[in-house]
Amino acid sequence: QVQLVESGGGLMQAGGSLRLSCAASGRIFSSNVMAWYRQAPGKQRELVAIISSGGSTNYADSVKGRFTISRDNAKNTVYLQMNSLKPEDTAVYYCNIRWGLSYWGQGTQVTVSS
Repeated sequence: QVQLVESGGGLMQAGGSLRLSCAASGRIFSSNVMAWYRQAPGKQRELVAIISSGGSTNYADSVKGRFTISRDNAKNTVYLQMNSLKPEDTAVYYCNIRWGLSYWGQGTQVTVSS
């Protein structure tokens, strides 16, 4: 079984920064993709950023230039550095790891006040 534990969410004023972390444990295939998704109230879950085990990244247009995804393969940990936060970034942020099988974290709340 694979477990994902997220941390780093919280309340921040617009323009501020937060860093999310997600540590994966269990039987993890070395070639995998890790990603951050978010879900705002009343909206569908959406992809925020994704990173392969080789380091290739991709971002949603809404966060390009503000968010940076990175990972530490030795620790099976993925990070999301969020800068220049906006109220519309308010959501529950979920970590995901997949290589065919897919696993989700429990989510961490990010609230950005104006």
